[in-house]
Amino acid sequence: MTISMYEASIPVFSARLKALSNVLNIAEQNALDRKIDPQVFLTSRLAPDMYALTRQVQIATDHAKGAPSRLAGREVPKYEDNEASFADLQARIAKTVDLLATFAAADMDGSDDRMIELKLGQREFSMAGMQYLLHLAMPNFYFHVTTAYDILRHNGVPLSKAIFMGSR
Repeated sequence: MTISMYEASIPVFSARLKALSNVLNIAEQNALDRKIDPQVFLTSRLAPDMYALTRQVQIATDHAKGAPSRLAGREVPKYEDNEASFADLQARIAKTVDLLATFAAADMDGSDDRMIELKLGQREFSMAGMQYLLHLAMPNFYFHVTTAYDILRHNGVPLSKAIFMGSR
């Protein structure tokens, strides 16, 4: 059995972003319930040299929109990275999920061998599509989604693995 590049990416990104949206909903409600300024959560980080929650969500959505766009040979949509509230982050996630819905399996046919060239920070990458998806885009996406979850869990938000997985 084989799995297509579409199946390995679009439904995965979409499901994880929907679960992340739920995580953020729970966090926002928890801040209200505990009378905590939401900015406390939005600006929290796990370590001084790590990005805050807001940036983690931005980067996760960047990978979710960037990978399929590159694989399909489309221009990667640019987002402003100006989110300052839970509502802003939810809108960014929704916009990304909506973008993912515009991809068809045929858009990504043959992308496993398509050369993907990109620059992340100071590093430049050139690799085949499958290598890019499985060894750069997906691991980075999961890292930032997981780190967003971890920041909130560390701040006492009542989250669980089932919530992370989108089961609740």
